[in-house]
Amino acid sequence: MGDKARYLFVNGVIIILLALALFAGETWRRMNEQYSIAEKAYARGDFIGAVAGYESAIHMYIPYHPVIEKSAMRLWEMTESNERNGETARALIACRALRSSFYSAVWISTPGEAWIRRCDWKIAALVPLQRER
Repeated sequence: MGDKARYLFVNGVIIILLALALFAGETWRRMNEQYSIAEKAYARGDFIGAVAGYESAIHMYIPYHPVIEKSAMRLWEMTESNERNGETARALIACRALRSSFYSAVWISTPGEAWIRRCDWKIAALVPLQRER
């Protein structure tokens, strides 16, 4: 490889790495922002705002980022509490948001498979309850 080719190759690799770092950094920032918005909505009792925020945070999936698990836990908590309160429609909204968030998070493999299975089970249990109403 000549000097010019090596120079172009090294610069190309540096540009690609910088672009990936910027993309990851912006995704990280937006994920934290969505989680913060969701937490504020949750604190003031804004169900739809909280679901949308947690769902958006999961959509910006970065492996092992703590916000992913926190958002999933919060959506599951919302599912369970609404189910206990007899709010089947709301429980289904939160559970389906959790499930679809992981399905839409594209990675090497489907992330959150344990959450997806858990949601499938919960949705199967909740749908008949909604039909009874």
